[in-house]
Amino acid sequence: MDTKAFKRSLNASEQYHRKGFGHEAEVSGQMQTEYQSDLIQQIRDNNYTLNRGDVTIRLAEAFGFCWGVERAVAMAYETRQHFPTERLWITNEIIHNPSVNQRLRDMQVGFIAVNAGQKDFSVVDRGDVVILPAFGASVQEMQLLNDKGCTIVDTTCPWVSKVWNTVEKHKKSSHTSIIHGKYNHEETIATSSFASTYLIVLNLAEAQYVCDYILNGGDRQEFMEKFNRACSVGFDPDKDLERVGIANQTTMLKGETEQIGKLFEHTMLKKYGPTALNQHFLSFNTICDATQERQDAMFELVEEPLDLMLVIGGYNSSNTTHLQEIAVERGIPSYHIDSAERIGPGNRVEHKPLHQDLEVYENWLPEGKIVVGVTSGASTPDRVVANAIERIFELKSVGAIA
Repeated sequence: MDTKAFKRSLNASEQYHRKGFGHEAEVSGQMQTEYQSDLIQQIRDNNYTLNRGDVTIRLAEAFGFCWGVERAVAMAYETRQHFPTERLWITNEIIHNPSVNQRLRDMQVGFIAVNAGQKDFSVVDRGDVVILPAFGASVQEMQLLNDKGCTIVDTTCPWVSKVWNTVEKHKKSSHTSIIHGKYNHEETIATSSFASTYLIVLNLAEAQYVCDYILNGGDRQEFMEKFNRACSVGFDPDKDLERVGIANQTTMLKGETEQIGKLFEHTMLKKYGPTALNQHFLSFNTICDATQERQDAMFELVEEPLDLMLVIGGYNSSNTTHLQEIAVERGIPSYHIDSAERIGPGNRVEHKPLHQDLEVYENWLPEGKIVVGVTSGASTPDRVVANAIERIFELKSVGAIA
């Protein structure tokens, strides 16, 4: 499939929309009411610090809703206003935040069900309006919806679209796309659909395994078993790793993406020499600014003396998980929650330890004076963060803050 030609054709269609519908002012007021917080603004204005009784809150200087997420949610709100009577669907969660997705359900937006690992588009009829979420949709999904005669509202973050353009460049020059990401994450699924040949590596260890294979060969069967769900159909490591290009899921750790890029560059340099490097290796900067800013702010925050770290965001949010990793690597007691409702009753918290299932932890807030670091993923509204902070004050007998 000529994905570039298809996208050009789709962009020219009157049934395809990548901008709002003229309801920006009304939607902006609605979102401010539902998602903003005076408490969070107070903390920002006070150098990202707030003291109440025995509790000091230190807020990361970059956290929460990024521009791409805010844009996607606003477009979804506008779509409901612009099509008040039409059946409205979304191909996945608009963003990885339970409260925002529930709000859309309350607005009578249907979510495409997943049965046995496959999305069931049979519920979508001609004339229905379908929203593509912030992390995009695969080319195959877009083609299916276009063929059904749906009105498509595309809220894909421009940073994700930038990665797709990079993958198209890999394909044009017959390079295999090495994608740093999670093979089952919606964004990576969408990105890989634009590639001709691709291999998805989760981390630096998997990248090292691939580079060792490039330089030294190895057990082909073992390789394919290791990446059987993370490569293109018909992938052959003995020929498809001769020319590679680097791409990434935009929410991965910036430092690791950069390390993986350098590792592949050095590997191809070693194998093919400096004069032939450009024929065998391509790299473009596809690291999301917002993801980078939140990670940089987290690195600064964990350098301060903290008794514990609260990370707020959807449990399936990759960028939130990576913020949690930063705290864990520093040995700071950290708790990943998706909403304030996970805190209490009593001095307890229901949280998700890194790469583990939900668990309940008793007496999570120490006695006496404490300093609590707080951050949130790019899909988390300020109001959700504020509610969690208020719960902490309540547990420490400071009283709720309006």
